[in-house]
Amino acid sequence: MEDLLKRITINPDIAHGKPTIRNTRYGVAYILEYLAGGDTVEDLLEEFKDLEKEDILACLAYAAQMANTKGFQISA
Repeated sequence: MEDLLKRITINPDIAHGKPTIRNTRYGVAYILEYLAGGDTVEDLLEEFKDLEKEDILACLAYAAQMANTKGFQISA
């Protein structure tokens, strides 16, 4: 899971410092909202050609960590 989490970045100059995928403007919350709405990983990969399956799995791993810990942080 640590390798996946390395794909999640927090940069104050991108997306107002919210977690994103690989310093892009794809916010973790944005991807999670698509998944919660019923889109599949395959749907997202078809829609967003520059994302990789591991990027989406990283969003899920990040959400799992956030749900399970109070002080979880990603180093910048």
